[in-house]
Amino acid sequence: MGPRLLLLEDDPQLQDVLVRSLGAEGFEARAVGTAHELLERVASDVPDAFVIDVWLPDADGRDVCQALRAQGIGAPVLFLTARDALTDRLSGFSAGGDDYLVKPFDIEELVARLQALLRRAGADSRIQAGGLELDPSERTVRAQGATASLTPTEFRLLATLAAGRGKPLTRLELARAAWPHGAIVHDNTLDVYMARLRRKLRSLPEAPEIATVHGTGYRLQ
Repeated sequence: MGPRLLLLEDDPQLQDVLVRSLGAEGFEARAVGTAHELLERVASDVPDAFVIDVWLPDADGRDVCQALRAQGIGAPVLFLTARDALTDRLSGFSAGGDDYLVKPFDIEELVARLQALLRRAGADSRIQAGGLELDPSERTVRAQGATASLTPTEFRLLATLAAGRGKPLTRLELARAAWPHGAIVHDNTLDVYMARLRRKLRSLPEAPEIATVHGTGYRLQ
């Protein structure tokens, strides 16, 4: 059985093309047409990844992504949109999305991006550093027996900081490690994610802190 995908796309014709094309590439793809349907489905069955159209009849796809993250669902989210403005891309990443594909697109590129997201999300080795244990398969961070769940982007950021072993990392280094190749990551977007990580680390006993290195970026201390 291939990776399970849940597609949120309100165009029935595109729904059909995506389900058939992704099925031919080895994915187990299902599609829904509204945000309400998607949220109903994930209440009982969370897929390995989501493909979400930004512009929907009953919601903004970015709001749907935030709702998933608020429920603790960390499966990768790839947004589809007809708009390629910088502000749209940044708002998608800020909402917890992991990648962004502009319509019209080639199915080969969609497949390649999904495979890359699933590879990053599905590694099976645990990382231990700075008193933390990071589990890529579960996308969790653990310290002193307590555990916090992370989104894929949060996980990549924290793993990069942990691998730095206290070394200051630049904003560019962190953005390249955590976002898809070529993504333009605004400073405010990175700051939002760091604030989220700090809150989660504070919930763990004796966890290290993320320090701001003025003029450079961040480090784990």
